[in-house]
Amino acid sequence: MFIGEKLKDIRFLHGYSRSDLAQILGVTEQSIWQYENDYNGPGLDVVNKMKELFNVKAKYFYDPKSIKKPIHASLIAYRSKEINSVTRTNYEAAHIAHIEGVLDLFENYIEHPENKLLSIRNYAIDFMFRNEHRLTRTEIIDDLADYARTALGLEHQNDRLLFILEKNGAFVFEKSLGNSIGAYSVWSEQQRPIIMLGTEKKSAVRRNFDLAHELGHLLLHNQIDMSELNKAKHQSIEQEANEFAAAFLLPAHEFASDLLSIRKVSNPNSYIELKQKWQVSIQVMVNRAYRLNHITYDQQRYFYASMNRMKYTHSEPLDNELKLIRPGKIRSCLQFLFEQHLISFEELSDATWFNEHLLSKILGLEEGFFVPYKKQNDFCFNVTPLRIRSNSN
Repeated sequence: MFIGEKLKDIRFLHGYSRSDLAQILGVTEQSIWQYENDYNGPGLDVVNKMKELFNVKAKYFYDPKSIKKPIHASLIAYRSKEINSVTRTNYEAAHIAHIEGVLDLFENYIEHPENKLLSIRNYAIDFMFRNEHRLTRTEIIDDLADYARTALGLEHQNDRLLFILEKNGAFVFEKSLGNSIGAYSVWSEQQRPIIMLGTEKKSAVRRNFDLAHELGHLLLHNQIDMSELNKAKHQSIEQEANEFAAAFLLPAHEFASDLLSIRKVSNPNSYIELKQKWQVSIQVMVNRAYRLNHITYDQQRYFYASMNRMKYTHSEPLDNELKLIRPGKIRSCLQFLFEQHLISFEELSDATWFNEHLLSKILGLEEGFFVPYKKQNDFCFNVTPLRIRSNSN
């Protein structure tokens, strides 16, 4: 029997409204509603269209098992200037739910290193509770940024930030999020910290700030219902995440020491060498310098006037030279699983009913990643069906 909930799941994952899907399939929007609510099942011709459209096997729509895991859409924290729509949040929640299901499959075969980010989050929750009335919010954010940096062993390694987060429990993905969203993050039902990075107009320094910003959300804003925030409150928590990111990427004592070497603090070009060292944008460094009282308000104003004059506001020096690091944890997990013959591509596809195109989309991998491992299946015989023959006389 056709299972309507499976259609709704895959529709959300692909970002289609009922109206969009109806138009693509050549049926009415009411028909889509009936399919999804089990009032009426689609004909075989429509199922075949859906199979091709969504890159799933036909059995997907009839198998009650699902890899999709529950996710509270209201807990997703965006790096965005605007509150995002309920529809967009539901689509992104569907993506995270399917990621979570695939990660559960992986953990049947491999054990990841300690989720240190979970321990850091628990420390942050306790620290904020104990110091709520003793410290200012800014002091709390600065202290937690220092603690997180030390606990992760980051030292001067901002260029390795993505790797260090993945090593310590984060699962980082990337996809096109449009120009209005830089990134988003959420703690999954399994207490995995998941970060989704946008791919639009990214530089290495922008990516580092996105990662640090989302780390701020994960530590400072755990269990906040984002759907209940008004515009002012949303802007407030975004500002907190920005403050955390700056303090995390540019630790006060070390960065302040570096600032002493700059002769003209209002000249953007004076910060190029420090940008190379810290892998942080010139604008972020100057804002941090202002917060640390190393430049005056007038010097900061002159700096931004110079940025505009030099046309650095959209593209800074070194933006095209510093290497953009891409997530590698999921890629490494899959390579390990396939190369150690712990699971074949066909078994992974059968467990999800997804083909290679959809698996690539969910996991943020390039088209063609699975091709070599599909070919493996042509040469490797799976011993699972073999049985020892019993003796017969």
